[in-house]
Amino acid sequence: MIDAGTALVVVDVQNDFCAGGSLAVPGADEIVPLVNALAARFSTVVLTQDWHPAGHASFASSHPGRAPFEEVEMPYGPQVLWPDHCVQGQDGADFHPALELSAAQAVIRKGFHHAVDSYSGFVEADGRTPTGLAGYLRERGVGRVVIAGLATDFCVNWTAQDAVRGGFEAIVVEEACRAIDLEGSLARAWAAMTALGIRRASMAEIAAYSIGPKSGLHFSENSDAMTKS
Repeated sequence: MIDAGTALVVVDVQNDFCAGGSLAVPGADEIVPLVNALAARFSTVVLTQDWHPAGHASFASSHPGRAPFEEVEMPYGPQVLWPDHCVQGQDGADFHPALELSAAQAVIRKGFHHAVDSYSGFVEADGRTPTGLAGYLRERGVGRVVIAGLATDFCVNWTAQDAVRGGFEAIVVEEACRAIDLEGSLARAWAAMTALGIRRASMAEIAAYSIGPKSGLHFSENSDAMTKS
């Protein structure tokens, strides 16, 4: 098992983001077995769940004359308009049926305020409304989060960045994520994460080692790879 001070945060592995969903991320279904394998190694596992009311302000359908993937200004800043997705109580909001949920101790729902979107598992898009995830992790003695899920350039990216801003170390398992990549959004996301000191790890690195503070492992300052000291 990974040390108890490290939690796995699984971001939005939900039907609407997977094959056949209204906002399907290319290759999303491929990460499900990887996420299941990761979850078996952690004593603290948290799932985030997009949970929008019908007619949410982030939906293109709520803005007459606008199309999905256009951008508008909201009171909290720029907002990409999405197809209706992850609507409360609908099948699209459910977790992928093959996602192994038995290891998860908490589900953090986000995006349920009608006028505010929420990519991050930690803070709503207004930048000031917490989801409660940071407090939960601190009470569990967690100081580091390993992140997997959907989509790399949006909800994974924002979750990782807000983890660091909240005082946590953050590691993203790149193979266990998939991206939307709107006009270069994936490259911009990785640049922003790297600038904050967020590290990439591979499935092999997580599988081969404990990454606890006494494990003798560290990240090279000049590489995204985990190395053994």
